[in-house]
Amino acid sequence: MTVFFIGAGPGAADLITLRGARVLGECTTCLYAGSLVPQELLELCPAGATLIDTARMPLDEIIGHIVEADASGADVARLHSGDISLYSAFTEQHRELRRLGIGVEIVPGVPAFAAAAAALDTELTVPGVGQSLLITRVSTLSTDMPPGEELAHLAQSGVTLALHLAAHRAPQIVEALADHYGPQCPTATVAFASRDDQVVIRCALSDLPQRLDDHGIRRTAVIFVGKVLDPATSTPTDSYLYSHARMTKLRSGGHDDRPSTT
Repeated sequence: MTVFFIGAGPGAADLITLRGARVLGECTTCLYAGSLVPQELLELCPAGATLIDTARMPLDEIIGHIVEADASGADVARLHSGDISLYSAFTEQHRELRRLGIGVEIVPGVPAFAAAAAALDTELTVPGVGQSLLITRVSTLSTDMPPGEELAHLAQSGVTLALHLAAHRAPQIVEALADHYGPQCPTATVAFASRDDQVVIRCALSDLPQRLDDHGIRRTAVIFVGKVLDPATSTPTDSYLYSHARMTKLRSGGHDDRPSTT
């Protein structure tokens, strides 16, 4: 018996991977977060499958349901929004299942920041402008950031930021970033990325709290901050990947010693 932790994607039901859909269709028990996972995905489960909404369950109760399925010899689908590698609470579930000797396998999914970037019709790594993306969040009453990962500290790098789980702390974001990015730094917020109710808000960093408040955005959003969001603020360069220099080198039989990325 195996527990498959499946990334359900950012919201749209058809953004689950082919592998995720196949595995979901083979598991007779599915535990899912009803507040985040689209109901249409549950239609991929086998007829008569046991469906368990974990949105209001503590960890021990979730593990208890998995143990029951394990006793019957059935594989379990543990359906999480986005991708398992980011803010999924996978670690504590894995720890308990490993302690109980229950096998685990991860099926990756489309992360929210990727769907949000698609909604913005943009690339987050633009040659000559920015080549790094820092994915983080902010401290909350429930979970503090580890020492050295406070937003004001991370902001010293000046790289493009993708802020998850942070829309309700917009004033604190501005306070932490303004000195390093400048109050006029472009931001783009995508709420409910890939869903029918998707909302896109572009504004200067200083205007972020008011604009999010105007649209009632306090959760299920990714906030990007960085100059790559407005190429007009800098001078991008074309990537080497499709350059004449690289093509001439390849056509002449030369060795391409650069990785095949932009």
